[in-house]
Amino acid sequence: MFSSRFALKIAVFDPTADPSTPPTATLGSTGPDYAALVRFLVEPFLESPGSLKVDCESSPSRARVLIRLAFEGEDKGRVFGRGGRNIQAIRTVLQAVAQVFGHSVHLDVFGGQPGSSDGHSDERSHPPPPRSQPRRPTRSG
Repeated sequence: MFSSRFALKIAVFDPTADPSTPPTATLGSTGPDYAALVRFLVEPFLESPGSLKVDCESSPSRARVLIRLAFEGEDKGRVFGRGGRNIQAIRTVLQAVAQVFGHSVHLDVFGGQPGSSDGHSDERSHPPPPRSQPRRPTRSG
């Protein structure tokens, strides 16, 4: 599905890496740095990137990766995007990288409610359901 050259470019992703460092220096023994990849993909959408919290758990025996993402509630709309397009694109990139390494990845997003005192809640944030198209009037005649 992916050429090995393309897969290698995905596998060595490290936004903080020195460009003069050989790519193999950024590879971990178990796979890519999913937390850094999520930060790279999500931070441009945030008003305050400092509020971003990323937790990554992996199960080497089952090749599963669980990524938890939390940020301020005001940024929820930008991160999800219209109809959930942005968050779906982020999930697609994560799944492509995971597939190269034979992993299965799941992204959970937690967002704060704008009115809450600490800015975070324990409720999961889900993208809004897609809007149905308004009905157009039919011509009777």
